[in-house]
Amino acid sequence: MSKTESMKKTLKIGTRDSKLALWQANRVKDELELLEYQVEIVPVKSHGDLVLDKPLYEMGITGIFTKALDIAMIQGDIDIAVHSMKDVPTALPRGIVQAAVLKRADSSDLLVHKGDLDFLEGEGCIATGSLRRKAQWLNRYPKHTVENLRGNINTRMRKLQDSTWNGAVFAAAGLERISPFEGTNIDPKNCISLDWMVPAPAQGAMLAVAMEQDDYSRQALDKLNDKDTEICTYVERQFLRVLEGGCSAPIGAKANIENDEIAFSGILLSPDGQKKHSVQQRAPLEQYTTLGKQYAEEILNHGGRETLEHIKLFQQRQSGTASF
Repeated sequence: MSKTESMKKTLKIGTRDSKLALWQANRVKDELELLEYQVEIVPVKSHGDLVLDKPLYEMGITGIFTKALDIAMIQGDIDIAVHSMKDVPTALPRGIVQAAVLKRADSSDLLVHKGDLDFLEGEGCIATGSLRRKAQWLNRYPKHTVENLRGNINTRMRKLQDSTWNGAVFAAAGLERISPFEGTNIDPKNCISLDWMVPAPAQGAMLAVAMEQDDYSRQALDKLNDKDTEICTYVERQFLRVLEGGCSAPIGAKANIENDEIAFSGILLSPDGQKKHSVQQRAPLEQYTTLGKQYAEEILNHGGRETLEHIKLFQQRQSGTASF
């Protein structure tokens, strides 16, 4: 296809219609337009945006935020889908491929708290809709309770202020991207980075996918790909995949490239936080394609298999499918 012909084709970017998802889609749109592509945003409603009264792990499925976009793409309604990479199942639907991983933002988790932090030394209550965050919090603060919290950032902030909770946990990247647009002004004195909490695999990264046979879209997106982020998220997602965890499992993973090495931290916990399996390793960068599997197997071989069985039973009970 010549440049003149390509300028006539409009790339349709599908996205969830939440403000954060729209921000991400528009980021991809802006970068493609800088490369002289014609682009259109197509919002698509997802089930995950509609059901706000249950934690994700109680819905009994993975890919809750991606399924509607997968269907729209397979049906030809959109050419590209943009996701928070941490929400994407490790196995993409047949015919859909990873086309670009954009440069990662801050991958850490933040605690937004009310008043002082004295509650960290005794009893307290924080809120989160993430089982991974809940398990890690209870592992560190076993005297605390954790309440469910869902919704967009403004909704969660309002619920925090209207509650008796001491604080709530948010993704740093989400707050950074959307706070200016939602009018969410957070006093830095009431916000601390949880540097001890291992983030979700691929947290802070944005993924753009396309149909495998759509060469035009794939070639356009390839120009946006950040190789370092692609490598690190590959290691993290392979770790997740081998542990058989979905985006709702209490599994964390973070890989960094440091001096031609991969520095990796991974964690698996029981939902109540009482059991914890972790790995911290460094390896040559050129070995990255095997590291996620290697580190996951290390955890499995040191008690992780029993914990995974516990997690599966927990999720079955939450979804009402367990047999007794």
